[in-house]
Amino acid sequence: MVHPRRIVMLVQNGVTGDSRVQKEAESAAAAGYEVVLLGASPDGKAQEWALGGAAVRLVPVNRVFDRRRHEMRRGWLRSPLAYPPGPLAAYRHRQARAWRADLDTDRARGASPAALAPREAAYRAFWAWTGLRRKATRRLEADRAAASGRVDRLAASFWKAAMGDRAWRRLDPALWDLELSFGPVIDELAPDLIHANDFQMLGVGARAKLRAAASGRDVKLVWDAHEYLPGMKSWKRHPWWKEAQLRHEREYAPHADAVVTVSDTLAEMLRERHRLPALPEVVMNVPDTSGGVERPDPGLRERCGIGPDAPLMVYSGAPLEQRGLHILVEALPALPEVHAALVVSYPHWRYVKRTQERAAELGVADRVHVLSYVPHRQVVPFLAEADLGVIPIHHWGNHEISLITKFFEYSHARIPVVVSDVKTMSELVRTTGQGEVFTAEDTADFTRAVSAVLDDPERYRKAYAERVPLDEWTWDGQAKRLTGLYGRLLHG
Repeated sequence: MVHPRRIVMLVQNGVTGDSRVQKEAESAAAAGYEVVLLGASPDGKAQEWALGGAAVRLVPVNRVFDRRRHEMRRGWLRSPLAYPPGPLAAYRHRQARAWRADLDTDRARGASPAALAPREAAYRAFWAWTGLRRKATRRLEADRAAASGRVDRLAASFWKAAMGDRAWRRLDPALWDLELSFGPVIDELAPDLIHANDFQMLGVGARAKLRAAASGRDVKLVWDAHEYLPGMKSWKRHPWWKEAQLRHEREYAPHADAVVTVSDTLAEMLRERHRLPALPEVVMNVPDTSGGVERPDPGLRERCGIGPDAPLMVYSGAPLEQRGLHILVEALPALPEVHAALVVSYPHWRYVKRTQERAAELGVADRVHVLSYVPHRQVVPFLAEADLGVIPIHHWGNHEISLITKFFEYSHARIPVVVSDVKTMSELVRTTGQGEVFTAEDTADFTRAVSAVLDDPERYRKAYAERVPLDEWTWDGQAKRLTGLYGRLLHG
């Protein structure tokens, strides 16, 4: 069989914290394909490195369209006193401060109050006027960000009615930033197949496919749907954001030659939502245990600065509020001697900092350890040093149907799990007996579940030998499904 010259994979993150896309790229390269994995640079600088047999390239994304077109206009009718968008408000503020500094300097030189009085009066008038305008500007910006005014609601309704699914162009033009950054790179690489991860990269991949077709090249598009978008919490607070993503997904889903997703339940939901001609291929995001596991050095406990006998619970995953990791900190006062390791993709995020501040307020900061991700081949042995793994996610539609990556990683680490009562995961844990289930967002019930596991850990660990199907939860079989799909698309 002659393999295609090139597969280009697309993801809107910085690759390093995304084990799924890394495993997919490595597996495709191992199957003989030339693979280029394109991600978004977190620091605005182009980066390149090798990942197994695949090449990784991070593309700088110039975020210009985060502000919608009307937010770039002056609010003459809504707030006549507000400054126009741009640097003028900040300039006037600094101008007033400079004026104040000049007056203070002359006073220090000995100028009399009478001599300074006219300038002082002028300064106070300027300060009051610019302060009034700055306040109006902040209020206008807040109103526009909330999009709660009558004008905003009318505008959104108009664009939805007039443009249908194409209305995302008005509701969230920031999607164009990904297109303008990734599109030229994809065209230059001239792939035979594009693997677009998740909903935002679906449009980037679809447009690249259409451009290739217009130039006489047949490019296949695989859409890898990691989440069920209607059941997902918005990434941004703007009320138009999620509606824009839904319409963007609906516009471009028909251009996918095949769809891949993470569970049978989600596959059925995607087929129904988008009227897909075939059920999506299920490729679960399970650990790669095919001989490539690496032992982390230093290990989890050494990074926490604790010995082998200290009780340790671990949260591993993205630091998002709806993931609920703060409950580990809230429970620590009732769990003496227990330590909590928070292994997160972005330790600098404000939510993580707030969680650390809360730990200090509760007097447990010395038992909270914020750590960065390790390479995906080290994850399982890294987590295995903990006494239990925690998945405290809240009740969101997407969470109810998912078996998330960390569940499989905890399972392969053979540590007991403590999970919230989201539907699919809690049902499985109750069936296998590998852990305890607690009521989501209930600190007292979470404390009960953790205590139960720590009191008798072997009761839960033995489930891995008796009832947990670890042999089915391995990446090797999933990779064969993915590369088999590539083969069918590219070679008939």
